[in-house]
Amino acid sequence: MNIPRVLIIAGSDSGGGAGIQADLKTVSALGVFGMTAITALTAQNTTGVYGVLEIEPKFVVKQIEACVSDIGCDAVKTGMLASTTIIDAVADAISRHKLAPLVADPVMIAKSGAPLLRPDAIAALRAKLLPLAAVVTPNLHEAAALTGHDIKTLAQMKEAARAIRDLGPENVVVKGGHLENIAADILYDGHEFTEFRAEPIDTKNTHGTGCIFASAIAANLAKRNTVRESVSAAKNFITAAIRAGLAIGKGYGPAEPMAALYHRAGLNG
Repeated sequence: MNIPRVLIIAGSDSGGGAGIQADLKTVSALGVFGMTAITALTAQNTTGVYGVLEIEPKFVVKQIEACVSDIGCDAVKTGMLASTTIIDAVADAISRHKLAPLVADPVMIAKSGAPLLRPDAIAALRAKLLPLAAVVTPNLHEAAALTGHDIKTLAQMKEAARAIRDLGPENVVVKGGHLENIAADILYDGHEFTEFRAEPIDTKNTHGTGCIFASAIAANLAKRNTVRESVSAAKNFITAAIRAGLAIGKGYGPAEPMAALYHRAGLNG
């Protein structure tokens, strides 16, 4: 059986709502085979991140090479990379093995506010990883960190998308989930902007949404859909996952990437 394959290079969330755990649920729900190279272990739940253990960069690369030398991949998704040395190692491995298309989610801060990327690693992210990306998916906080400008309006989202694309990625999706009264994302391909909107959902159960969205884009690219088709499908997927968010734990509950799968199976998800 031929099945699309996605290699996910990201951190692990012990609480199961974000990171590698959310990524694998997402690509599986979309009928794609997921492999992993874990960059960091986190002691994490819905209330916060209580510890981070970074993986030795050489071992991160060993995981990547073990997957691609045997199974291969049709798309790559990066999430939490934690440090400059891990970013350097991952970018080098992606370049050497010509792994593409790459969806880069520039994970910097957890939903609880805990830092997931060292401040000195932002420069490496900009210089080493983003130029390799087919799609980069910053939220407003991440886009602000990458551009050095606050972003509070749709017009500023477009300005940020232009500035981030100048760093080298083919396409930029600036996610507007933190805008008031609007659930809009802006895709910029260097020529035109495409806006993806959904009705705002009043919920605090949004842990893992960035991971789910980027992984859904990667899964759709692995199926040979276009970038625009993949972003549109991912927008619908994440909207359904937020709508089905789980009110578990004492903090920010997770979005539910299995919602679409449960729906197709006729189960109550």
